[in-house]
Amino acid sequence: IMKFVILALFVAGAYGCGLPTFPPTITRVVGGDDVRENSWPWQASLQYKSGSNFHHTCGATLISSQWVMTAAHCISSRNTYRVYLGKHNLKNNEEGSMAFTPAKIIVHENWDSYRIRNDIALIKLQSPVTFSHSIMAACLPDSGTVLDHNAPCYVTGWGRLWTGGPIADILQQALLPVVSHANCTKPDWWGSLVTDSMVCAGGDGDLASCNGDSGGPLNCQNSDGSWDVHGVVSFGSSMGCNYPKKPSVFTRVSAYISWINNVSASPTLPHSIPYHHTSTLIAFLPHCGHGLQYPYYIRIKQCIGHTF
Repeated sequence: IMKFVILALFVAGAYGCGLPTFPPTITRVVGGDDVRENSWPWQASLQYKSGSNFHHTCGATLISSQWVMTAAHCISSRNTYRVYLGKHNLKNNEEGSMAFTPAKIIVHENWDSYRIRNDIALIKLQSPVTFSHSIMAACLPDSGTVLDHNAPCYVTGWGRLWTGGPIADILQQALLPVVSHANCTKPDWWGSLVTDSMVCAGGDGDLASCNGDSGGPLNCQNSDGSWDVHGVVSFGSSMGCNYPKKPSVFTRVSAYISWINNVSASPTLPHSIPYHHTSTLIAFLPHCGHGLQYPYYIRIKQCIGHTF
Protein backbone atom coordinates (compact mmCIF):
# COMPACT_ATOMS: atom_id res chain seq x y z
CA ILE A 1 0.00 0.00 0.00
CA MET A 2 1.37 3.37 -0.96
CA LYS A 3 1.85 5.56 2.07
CA PHE A 4 0.21 8.95 2.11
CA VAL A 5 2.61 11.83 1.64
CA ILE A 6 1.80 15.40 0.71
CA LEU A 7 2.97 14.78 -2.82
CA ALA A 8 2.89 18.39 -4.00
CA LEU A 9 5.25 19.43 -1.24
CA PHE A 10 7.47 16.43 -0.64
CA VAL A 11 10.94 16.76 -2.14
CA ALA A 12 11.91 13.54 -3.88
CA GLY A 13 15.40 12.25 -3.36
CA ALA A 14 17.46 9.76 -1.44
CA TYR A 15 15.42 10.15 1.75
CA GLY A 16 12.00 8.53 1.63
CA CYS A 17 9.47 8.90 4.42
CA GLY A 18 9.44 6.70 7.49
CA LEU A 19 12.75 4.91 6.85
CA PRO A 20 15.51 6.34 9.06
CA THR A 21 19.13 5.86 8.03
CA PHE A 22 19.77 4.71 11.59
CA PRO A 23 16.79 2.53 12.61
CA PRO A 24 15.58 2.80 16.21
CA THR A 25 16.68 0.21 18.73
CA ILE A 26 13.41 -1.57 19.43
CA THR A 27 12.97 -3.21 22.81
CA ARG A 28 10.04 -4.48 24.84
CA VAL A 29 11.26 -2.69 27.94
CA VAL A 30 8.47 -1.18 30.00
CA GLY A 31 8.97 2.54 30.41
CA GLY A 32 11.25 4.83 28.48
CA ASP A 33 14.70 4.57 26.96
CA ASP A 34 17.13 7.05 25.49
CA VAL A 35 16.74 6.72 21.73
CA ARG A 36 19.45 5.89 19.24
CA GLU A 37 20.60 9.22 17.81
CA ASN A 38 18.80 10.21 14.58
CA SER A 39 16.56 7.14 14.74
CA TRP A 40 13.34 9.21 14.76
CA PRO A 41 14.37 11.92 12.26
CA TRP A 42 10.83 13.30 11.85
CA GLN A 43 10.62 14.16 15.56
CA ALA A 44 10.54 17.93 16.10
CA SER A 45 10.80 20.15 19.14
CA LEU A 46 8.27 22.98 19.18
CA GLN A 47 9.81 25.80 21.20
CA TYR A 48 8.44 29.09 22.49
CA LYS A 49 10.35 32.28 23.20
CA SER A 50 10.75 33.61 26.73
CA GLY A 51 12.98 36.64 27.04
CA SER A 52 15.89 36.08 24.69
CA ASN A 53 15.73 32.27 24.87
CA PHE A 54 13.61 29.52 23.37
CA HIS A 55 12.28 26.64 25.47
CA HIS A 56 10.89 23.26 24.50
CA THR A 57 7.12 23.09 25.00
CA CYS A 58 5.70 20.36 22.74
CA GLY A 59 6.65 17.62 20.37
CA ALA A 60 5.79 17.75 16.68
CA THR A 61 6.24 15.70 13.51
CA LEU A 62 7.78 16.73 10.20
CA ILE A 63 5.38 15.45 7.52
CA SER A 64 6.86 17.08 4.40
CA SER A 65 9.60 19.47 3.41
CA GLN A 66 7.64 22.49 4.67
CA TRP A 67 4.91 21.19 7.00
CA VAL A 68 4.95 20.11 10.63
CA MET A 69 2.08 18.48 12.55
CA THR A 70 1.39 19.03 16.26
CA ALA A 71 -1.51 19.29 18.73
CA ALA A 72 -3.91 22.24 18.66
CA HIS A 73 -3.61 22.68 22.42
CA CYS A 74 0.12 23.36 22.03
CA ILE A 75 -0.57 26.60 20.19
CA SER A 76 -1.12 29.96 21.87
CA SER A 77 -1.35 33.26 20.01
CA ARG A 78 0.61 34.91 22.82
CA ASN A 79 3.79 33.04 21.98
CA THR A 80 6.55 33.29 19.42
CA TYR A 81 7.57 29.82 18.20
CA ARG A 82 10.30 28.04 16.37
CA VAL A 83 10.53 24.42 15.19
CA TYR A 84 13.79 22.62 15.90
CA LEU A 85 14.57 19.59 13.72
CA GLY A 86 17.33 17.00 13.98
CA LYS A 87 17.57 17.27 17.77
CA HIS A 88 18.68 14.49 20.11
CA ASN A 89 19.86 16.26 23.26
CA LEU A 90 18.02 19.54 23.78
CA LYS A 91 20.89 21.01 25.80
CA ASN A 92 23.59 20.41 23.19
CA ASN A 93 24.49 22.15 19.95
CA GLU A 94 24.29 19.27 17.49
CA GLU A 95 25.58 18.94 13.96
CA GLY A 96 22.73 18.49 11.50
CA SER A 97 20.07 20.13 13.69
CA MET A 98 18.35 23.31 12.52
CA ALA A 99 15.75 25.76 13.83
CA PHE A 100 12.98 26.94 11.49
CA THR A 101 10.62 29.89 11.77
CA PRO A 102 6.89 29.27 11.17
CA ALA A 103 5.23 31.14 8.33
CA LYS A 104 1.70 30.08 9.30
CA ILE A 105 0.10 28.08 12.08
CA ILE A 106 -3.20 26.40 11.24
CA VAL A 107 -5.34 25.10 14.10
CA HIS A 108 -8.18 22.75 13.14
CA GLU A 109 -11.32 24.82 12.64
CA ASN A 110 -13.33 22.52 14.93
CA TRP A 111 -10.81 22.39 17.78
CA ASP A 112 -12.77 22.09 21.03
CA SER A 113 -10.57 22.78 24.06
CA TYR A 114 -13.20 21.68 26.59
CA ARG A 115 -13.92 18.24 25.17
CA ILE A 116 -10.48 18.01 23.53
CA ARG A 117 -11.84 17.25 20.07
CA ASN A 118 -9.90 17.77 16.83
CA ASP A 119 -6.67 18.37 18.72
CA ILE A 120 -4.47 18.87 15.68
CA ALA A 121 -2.61 21.76 14.07
CA LEU A 122 -0.26 22.26 11.15
CA ILE A 123 2.72 24.58 10.97
CA LYS A 124 4.03 25.80 7.63
CA LEU A 125 7.73 26.61 7.76
CA GLN A 126 9.06 29.77 6.15
CA SER A 127 11.62 27.80 4.17
CA PRO A 128 11.71 24.17 3.02
CA VAL A 129 13.76 21.61 4.90
CA THR A 130 16.73 19.91 3.25
CA PHE A 131 16.44 16.23 4.14
CA SER A 132 19.40 14.42 5.65
CA HIS A 133 20.08 11.42 7.87
CA SER A 134 19.03 13.55 10.87
CA ILE A 135 15.98 15.25 9.32
CA MET A 136 13.40 13.24 7.37
CA ALA A 137 9.64 13.32 6.92
CA ALA A 138 7.32 10.83 8.56
CA CYS A 139 4.98 8.59 6.62
CA LEU A 140 1.30 9.03 7.38
CA PRO A 141 -1.19 6.13 7.32
CA ASP A 142 -3.86 5.63 4.70
CA SER A 143 -7.08 7.50 5.42
CA GLY A 144 -9.36 5.61 7.79
CA THR A 145 -6.75 3.11 8.99
CA VAL A 146 -7.53 1.70 12.45
CA LEU A 147 -4.82 -0.13 14.38
CA ASP A 148 -5.39 -3.55 15.91
CA HIS A 149 -5.61 -3.99 19.67
CA ASN A 150 -2.13 -4.49 21.16
CA ALA A 151 -0.36 -3.26 18.03
CA PRO A 152 3.13 -2.30 19.25
CA CYS A 153 3.68 1.44 18.80
CA TYR A 154 6.25 3.81 20.25
CA VAL A 155 5.73 7.27 21.62
CA THR A 156 8.70 9.60 21.43
CA GLY A 157 9.45 12.90 23.08
CA TRP A 158 11.29 14.87 25.71
CA GLY A 159 8.55 14.49 28.33
CA ARG A 160 8.97 13.70 32.01
CA LEU A 161 10.57 10.37 32.86
CA TRP A 162 8.04 9.64 35.62
CA THR A 163 5.18 11.38 37.41
CA GLY A 164 6.58 14.58 38.87
CA GLY A 165 10.06 13.75 37.59
CA PRO A 166 12.44 15.80 35.48
CA ILE A 167 11.97 16.56 31.81
CA ALA A 168 14.38 14.53 29.70
CA ASP A 169 17.22 16.26 27.87
CA ILE A 170 17.74 13.27 25.55
CA LEU A 171 14.90 12.16 23.30
CA GLN A 172 13.01 9.22 24.82
CA GLN A 173 11.00 6.36 23.34
CA ALA A 174 8.50 4.12 25.09
CA LEU A 175 6.54 1.10 23.94
CA LEU A 176 2.79 1.77 24.13
CA PRO A 177 0.60 -1.04 22.77
CA VAL A 178 -2.60 0.19 21.17
CA VAL A 179 -5.81 -0.14 23.19
CA SER A 180 -8.86 -0.93 21.08
CA HIS A 181 -11.57 1.70 20.76
CA ALA A 182 -14.01 -0.77 22.35
CA ASN A 183 -11.85 -1.08 25.46
CA CYS A 184 -10.83 2.57 25.69
CA THR A 185 -14.44 3.76 25.62
CA LYS A 186 -15.64 1.45 28.41
CA PRO A 187 -17.30 3.42 31.24
CA ASP A 188 -14.48 2.69 33.70
CA TRP A 189 -11.83 3.60 31.11
CA TRP A 190 -12.28 6.89 29.20
CA GLY A 191 -15.93 6.40 28.29
CA SER A 192 -17.53 8.76 25.80
CA LEU A 193 -14.70 11.29 26.10
CA VAL A 194 -12.77 9.24 23.54
CA THR A 195 -14.18 9.48 20.03
CA ASP A 196 -13.50 7.45 16.92
CA SER A 197 -11.12 10.18 15.72
CA MET A 198 -8.78 9.32 18.61
CA VAL A 199 -6.53 6.34 19.33
CA CYS A 200 -5.53 5.08 22.77
CA ALA A 201 -2.26 3.40 23.72
CA GLY A 202 -0.78 2.07 26.99
CA GLY A 203 -2.45 2.69 30.32
CA ASP A 204 -2.88 -0.75 31.90
CA GLY A 205 -1.05 0.39 35.02
CA ASP A 206 2.26 -1.22 34.10
CA LEU A 207 3.30 0.70 31.00
CA ALA A 208 4.72 4.18 31.40
CA SER A 209 3.09 6.82 29.28
CA CYS A 210 5.08 9.75 30.64
CA ASN A 211 7.55 9.85 27.84
CA GLY A 212 5.61 11.60 25.11
CA ASP A 213 5.25 15.31 24.75
CA SER A 214 1.95 16.76 23.65
CA GLY A 215 1.89 17.13 19.90
CA GLY A 216 4.50 14.43 19.39
CA PRO A 217 4.15 11.24 17.33
CA LEU A 218 2.84 7.76 18.02
CA ASN A 219 5.05 5.70 15.72
CA CYS A 220 3.91 2.30 14.45
CA GLN A 221 6.00 0.00 12.24
CA ASN A 222 4.78 -1.61 9.03
CA SER A 223 5.67 -5.09 7.84
CA ASP A 224 8.16 -3.61 5.36
CA GLY A 225 10.06 -1.91 8.19
CA SER A 226 8.83 1.62 7.51
CA TRP A 227 7.15 3.70 10.20
CA ASP A 228 3.81 5.49 10.06
CA VAL A 229 2.83 8.21 12.53
CA HIS A 230 -0.64 7.16 13.63
CA GLY A 231 -1.16 9.54 16.53
CA VAL A 232 -0.56 13.04 17.89
CA VAL A 233 -0.13 13.06 21.68
CA SER A 234 -3.24 14.77 23.09
CA PHE A 235 -4.14 14.02 26.72
CA GLY A 236 -3.80 11.62 29.64
CA SER A 237 -4.93 11.17 33.21
CA SER A 238 -4.34 13.89 35.79
CA MET A 239 -3.90 11.06 38.31
CA GLY A 240 -0.49 10.11 36.95
CA CYS A 241 1.42 8.49 34.15
CA ASN A 242 0.60 4.86 34.87
CA TYR A 243 -2.96 5.04 36.09
CA PRO A 244 -4.88 1.81 35.32
CA LYS A 245 -7.49 2.00 32.57
CA LYS A 246 -6.40 5.50 31.62
CA PRO A 247 -4.21 5.09 28.53
CA SER A 248 -2.64 8.00 26.75
CA VAL A 249 -4.99 9.42 24.14
CA PHE A 250 -3.83 10.56 20.72
CA THR A 251 -5.47 12.35 17.84
CA ARG A 252 -5.88 9.60 15.20
CA VAL A 253 -3.97 10.88 12.19
CA SER A 254 -5.79 8.62 9.71
CA ALA A 255 -9.03 10.47 10.54
CA TYR A 256 -7.49 13.76 9.35
CA ILE A 257 -5.70 12.82 6.13
CA SER A 258 -8.17 14.76 3.97
CA TRP A 259 -7.89 17.79 6.25
CA ILE A 260 -4.09 17.65 6.16
CA ASN A 261 -4.09 17.33 2.39
CA ASN A 262 -6.60 20.14 1.88
CA VAL A 263 -4.85 22.57 4.22
CA SER A 264 -1.39 21.91 2.86
CA ALA A 265 -2.56 22.25 -0.74
CA SER A 266 -4.59 25.43 -0.19
CA PRO A 267 -2.97 28.73 -1.23
CA THR A 268 -5.31 30.67 1.09
CA LEU A 269 -4.88 28.44 4.16
CA PRO A 270 -8.31 28.84 5.78
CA HIS A 271 -8.31 29.12 9.58
CA SER A 272 -4.63 29.98 9.53
CA ILE A 273 -3.07 32.17 12.18
CA PRO A 274 -0.68 34.76 10.71
CA TYR A 275 2.49 34.45 12.74
CA HIS A 276 2.51 36.70 15.86
CA HIS A 277 -1.10 37.79 15.28
CA THR A 278 -3.94 37.19 17.72
CA SER A 279 -6.73 34.73 16.99
CA THR A 280 -9.88 33.92 18.93
CA LEU A 281 -9.36 30.32 17.85
CA ILE A 282 -6.57 29.91 20.36
CA ALA A 283 -6.90 32.82 22.76
CA PHE A 284 -8.78 30.67 25.29
CA LEU A 285 -5.74 28.57 26.25
CA PRO A 286 -4.15 30.63 29.05
CA HIS A 287 -4.26 27.75 31.54
CA CYS A 288 -3.02 25.07 29.18
CA GLY A 289 -0.68 22.73 31.02
CA HIS A 290 -1.04 24.54 34.34
CA GLY A 291 -3.13 21.95 36.18
CA LEU A 292 -6.53 22.89 34.80
CA GLN A 293 -8.82 19.95 35.51
CA TYR A 294 -10.98 18.77 32.64
CA PRO A 295 -13.94 16.37 32.84
CA TYR A 296 -13.15 12.82 33.98
CA TYR A 297 -9.94 13.99 35.65
CA ILE A 298 -8.03 14.44 32.45
CA ARG A 299 -5.23 16.83 31.87
CA ILE A 300 -3.67 18.16 28.72
CA LYS A 301 -0.40 16.31 28.51
CA GLN A 302 1.87 19.26 28.01
CA CYS A 303 2.24 22.81 26.82
CA ILE A 304 4.06 25.99 27.75
CA GLY A 305 6.76 24.25 29.74
CA HIS A 306 4.60 21.79 31.70
CA THR A 307 4.17 18.06 31.23
CA PHE A 308 3.38 14.91 33.17
